[in-house]
Amino acid sequence: METPSSHLLTFDDNPRLLELVGPEDEHIRLIEKKLGVDISLRGNQISISGPEPEATFAKTAVSYLYSQLFRIKELKLGDVETALRLATSTMELGEEEDLRVSISTKKRRVFPKSATQASYIEQMQEHELVFGVGPAGTGKTYLAVAMGVSLLLLGKVERIILTRPAVEAGEKLGFLPGDMKEKVDPYLRPLYDALTDLLPGDQFVKRLSTNEIEIAPLAFMRGRTLSNAFVILDEAQNTTPMQMKMFLTRLGPNSRMVVTGDLTQIDLPHGVKSGLKDALHVLSNVKEIGFTYFKDTDVIRHPLVARIVHAYQAQS
Repeated sequence: METPSSHLLTFDDNPRLLELVGPEDEHIRLIEKKLGVDISLRGNQISISGPEPEATFAKTAVSYLYSQLFRIKELKLGDVETALRLATSTMELGEEEDLRVSISTKKRRVFPKSATQASYIEQMQEHELVFGVGPAGTGKTYLAVAMGVSLLLLGKVERIILTRPAVEAGEKLGFLPGDMKEKVDPYLRPLYDALTDLLPGDQFVKRLSTNEIEIAPLAFMRGRTLSNAFVILDEAQNTTPMQMKMFLTRLGPNSRMVVTGDLTQIDLPHGVKSGLKDALHVLSNVKEIGFTYFKDTDVIRHPLVARIVHAYQAQS
């Protein structure tokens, strides 16, 4: 039998409290709907009542959102969804923990939006090689790029190298117009997008011109030793085992690598084994390597995306 519970929260800053509640109370209404609790606002107090543990989850989410308003000016529904994910997970939401697993860049401080993201950030902070595996929309590549940008700005690495295997769903690079750069640039556009979201435009262009940031197809990595670099292999499910081994053995002194991919979106020819799947098996017992596995519940795009991912997984 569910145990009823109630919580009364008092807030000192009324403008922040109004932002927390949201226009027409939409933020607290969303929390009510998701957790099945009752929330009411009276003066500078919020009252929460409902079954446990949902009432405590709601209290945690509301407190977290209020603390976030000391760092950001306004809340969006996506921020409320994030608070709910974190509140119902095992992740601690204290300010000290929140700051410890965040990533600082020139344009923004990036905070984890799920417990899995927090674990992923911690692994990238602690390990020289990390695998981030899971469905689209979970932040695997974006967080890896953010970590690379942060380390570059701190002077802990001299360059960022981002690469993808030249395998695309339904269209081959050779059929696209233009020279190699013109063929490759659209294909690598998601990596450009992440970088421009984290770095001012002039710095991004300057660092590209000085090769502090390099974006290239995986084939360009062969024969190189990648030293003093943060190296990201994206869409790794489309490597072959030989390509994956080639990439991993490029790791040089004072370098870090992050390998991201989604095993449900392999575009290799029929019968060709995925290098990512092979590496996860071969390297599973190597203690110095970090592994983070994202689930459909970690999808941070539109809520419908998580349901789409779940529906496809159910059919496989």
